[in-house]
Amino acid sequence: MIKTYSKLITLPTFEERFKYLRLHNQIGIETFGFDRFINQKFYRSAEWKQIRAYIIDRDSGCDLGIKGREIPSHIIIHHMNPLQLIDITNSSEFLLNPEYLICVSHNTHQAIHYGDASLLITTPVERSMNDTCPWKH
Repeated sequence: MIKTYSKLITLPTFEERFKYLRLHNQIGIETFGFDRFINQKFYRSAEWKQIRAYIIDRDSGCDLGIKGREIPSHIIIHHMNPLQLIDITNSSEFLLNPEYLICVSHNTHQAIHYGDASLLITTPVERSMNDTCPWKH
């Protein structure tokens, strides 16, 4: 199944978007191996830097594009469909097409690849005065 930004943004919650993108431990599938220098060269290219800046702007630097979930540190641009060597060598549409890219935090990126929701940073509980003091309710 090809995952797309158009489908992703129809999912209203962070959890639904995560479930749509998670890979269920497909991290073990070989992608670049000894050819890792090829994808590293791609990630240093002017084309990648340009599309990366566009995606960050489009998603307002928010994790999975969810407003209010701003990423406070390094923003990762995640390819929704895992890349393979042939995608780079043949300049496939998955490389630079915004339809297949999304902003994620480091933890979300790890959770997507490992299929492990426990790695996700959950939203903080909204606190109110005396909410933990049973005799002041």
